[in-house]
Amino acid sequence: MAQPRRVDQPGTDWSGARVLVRSDLNVPLDDGTITDDARIRATLPTLRYLLRNGAGVAVCSHLGRPKGERVPELSLAPCAQRLAELLVRPVELLDDSVGTEVRTAAESLRPGQVIMLENLRFHPGEEANDPSHADMLASGFTHYVNDAFGAAHRAHASTEAVARRLPSYAGLLLAREVEVMNGLLLDPGSPFVAILGGAKVSDKLPLIESLLNTCDRILIGGAMCFTFLAALGDPVGRSKHEGKEAQAMARSLLEAAGRVNCALQLPVDILCANRFEAGAELSVYSSDSLPDHLLGVDIGPRTAASFREAIDAAATVFWNGPMGAFEIPPFADGTRAVADAMAGADAVTVVGGGDSGAAVAEFGLADRFSHVSTGGGAALEMLEGKTLPGVAAITAS
Repeated sequence: MAQPRRVDQPGTDWSGARVLVRSDLNVPLDDGTITDDARIRATLPTLRYLLRNGAGVAVCSHLGRPKGERVPELSLAPCAQRLAELLVRPVELLDDSVGTEVRTAAESLRPGQVIMLENLRFHPGEEANDPSHADMLASGFTHYVNDAFGAAHRAHASTEAVARRLPSYAGLLLAREVEVMNGLLLDPGSPFVAILGGAKVSDKLPLIESLLNTCDRILIGGAMCFTFLAALGDPVGRSKHEGKEAQAMARSLLEAAGRVNCALQLPVDILCANRFEAGAELSVYSSDSLPDHLLGVDIGPRTAASFREAIDAAATVFWNGPMGAFEIPPFADGTRAVADAMAGADAVTVVGGGDSGAAVAEFGLADRFSHVSTGGGAALEMLEGKTLPGVAAITAS
């Protein structure tokens, strides 16, 4: 995917500009209180750059899934308050994202001023990518900046249509995300190792098919390893796995890996439990001999050691998906082993967001990776070779 025009492109004059900035402020809330402000912090460099260079800024975002209805619990008020604290300047939250009041506020934006539009998804025209809604959203602004990589794979009014109505740019966060994912797609250092976990082979099928063409080795963990093991005829006990159709996909991937000389590496041992909870009885079995009455909950220690060896030998490492049910502490060792190995590796290390991003944050290791993506779905779609509507619209503008 072509690199979009950046907000800090030399020669761009932001003085007096009235800029609509699409951020990703879809933060977790607990009774109206933000429990993790990482997404708000991630957009600060772009906002500070614009403000420092004389622009007035209107931040817009979605929050949750209100499905085109006004849901008071999903107001962006907590985000406006937190952004004001981080920017150390007032951030006025408007009552809507479109309409006469919003247009008037946009036309009145002064250099250094920050306002925030209310939740974009309170209007059905947002997710429908309605052209007339995009016209209203663009009204009153002179420029558009997309810094919401986590929403760039959605063709919504605020990510796609509005970019075709104003001079449009990529924010610093989005530009960095595209740069990193392009690097993995087009010019990864070799050996290139991918580590994939998660529940379903069917969910990861396009990604694995794409990575087979660029990776030297793909390490498979998480619940989806049991679909691969079942496809080979190995017993998987009560472990979560997919049926015959997905097992046929797994066999096809194993055959394809052999044809392109990419090693698709499965676990050699599995941590098993008698029940899926923290107090379960744990035991380790070879991956080809899981007892019928147990379920696999994590990769085993021999697998973790072999995965570490592959990571240590790599020049580029991409990781998406935990190795086990890491949210339950006794089942987190495999995921932690991968995170520790990547954090200490002399390689370009990229985490593809989602649960993997949550894991490295929980382990306190996020700052020891080359890049931790803020958009799990968007990152995976880029690596699958898909065009992201939100990026394409900026590139074409």
